[in-house]
Amino acid sequence: MDAVQAGETFHVTRNGVEIAELRPLARRRRLTAEELVGRHRTLPRVDHARMRQEADELFDGEDRVGADPWERAGG
Repeated sequence: MDAVQAGETFHVTRNGVEIAELRPLARRRRLTAEELVGRHRTLPRVDHARMRQEADELFDGEDRVGADPWERAGG
């Protein structure tokens, strides 16, 4: 395990046939708040009216929630 943690990869075999690979996990570093904001700014804008229209066309208007998605039928 120390070797794997240090970056080595091992191939596991059964009867001479490779069946698995043991390798270190790729550790993703956490993004800073500035990096997250920067990524958010590059996202495409969403046209909500068009998205609603496409959803209505796709689902034939069935199971459509009212204007307030948190509103419950009957109170």
